[in-house]
Amino acid sequence: MNASAAATETDNRLPQALFDAVALRGQTRSFPAHAILINEGDSTDSIYIVLSGRVKAYASSEDGREVVLTEYGAGDYFGELSLDGARRSASVKAIEPCTCRVVQGSELQAFLSEYPEFALHLTRKLIRMVRRLTDQVRSLALQDVYSRVVRLLHESSEPVGTERVVRRKLTQQDIADRVGSSREMVNRVMKELGAGGYVTQREGRIVLLRKPPTSW
Repeated sequence: MNASAAATETDNRLPQALFDAVALRGQTRSFPAHAILINEGDSTDSIYIVLSGRVKAYASSEDGREVVLTEYGAGDYFGELSLDGARRSASVKAIEPCTCRVVQGSELQAFLSEYPEFALHLTRKLIRMVRRLTDQVRSLALQDVYSRVVRLLHESSEPVGTERVVRRKLTQQDIADRVGSSREMVNRVMKELGAGGYVTQREGRIVLLRKPPTSW
């Protein structure tokens, strides 16, 4: 993850005082890895405060294909798009065992009245979300799979000496879900990057040995 992406992730997390205040509302629930917390199309209006673990928000097609929209970790919250009364626009699944504080919409309305700074934080988060989704749409429309894979690897990695190391262990299916492609196409791109001496794998993590070319 580059500095910009890391900063955005940090900005999305609630300040400690707000986190502590909102975490007093609702109920604490624990979920095993791969559990579905929210289903696309649900009519629930609760938000989730992540206390521990990680989850991913994704959209899926009728044939089971998925595209990952974003991930959330401890200190993040999700589900706020239901505040307008519409059905859930995406599904959320636990990547690893996680614990959340689940706050009902009615409780959140009262919390917003008591803590207007939460409304400001929410507004800024939604602005960043629109910008990020605009970038994703631009990438899907204007970049090929190779360019999207290279961009993801760069944004998901951090510098270690002269190399960049992807912090999380990503399978080729993980990459495909994030760039909106098939695993077979991602496999082809990764093989080409490996053959060109641009990437390798160490202890299950992808390492960028040098900057790949901008186009295939």
